Amino acid sequence: MVVPAAGSGRRLGGGAKALVRLAGRAMLAHAVEAMEANQCTVAVVVVSHPDALDATAKLLADEGLAKVTALVAGGPTRQASVAAGLRALPPEPGYVVVHDAARPLVAPGAVDRMLELLLEAGLAGVVPGVPVIDTIRRVDEAQRSTGIVDREQLRSMQTPQLFVREVLERAYRLALRDGVEATDEAALVELAGHPVQVVPGDPENLKVTTPLDLAIAETLLARRRGAGGGFP
Repeated sequence: MVVPAAGSGRRLGGGAKALVRLAGRAMLAHAVEAMEANQCTVAVVVVSHPDALDATAKLLADEGLAKVTALVAGGPTRQASVAAGLRALPPEPGYVVVHDAARPLVAPGAVDRMLELLLEAGLAGVVPGVPVIDTIRRVDEAQRSTGIVDREQLRSMQTPQLFVREVLERAYRLALRDGVEATDEAALVELAGHPVQVVPGDPENLKVTTPLDLAIAETLLARRRGAGGGFP
């Protein structure tokens, strides 16, 4: 399992985004804890912002996250950071999950359910997506509307994303060879010739990017705890 946590938090006030506090803990701690809660998780590699390696190492030690096996420095892009994480994985796991530290509200057990589907259906990859609820329009260079996009065919992609390890690693090798950059692993796997199954995501598994996202995440966590839920 690779947890890219190398993003900068410019829109959250600066510093490493993964170390921004959410309900008293770093977002990274919430995300890794939720990943460790899956029975199939045997190793977690955290990819840190290079300037935050020491702070991240201290955080992981203080949190006692037992399945973290490596901490490595990220690269200039998310794709480069995930590639660094893949290289640091132990050799045993045959499947790889990539989960962004900026999604701290993923429900424990989500990866176990995705792996069960992948194994049953013989898939190369399983990724979560949520329906797009806004009306989506195309516009031209002058920002004039050119028509509505059928949102029934659209999904907003999330992490964790799960793949057969051999498939994902080959997709990354091909992307490096061809100079391809993509915003998620599913795109690279598809470009390598493998279909990816989209499964229903969780609307509460939001990506924290802005102060508003952080405020919403705080509210969701408080509601879960008030309802007796202890995750993440």
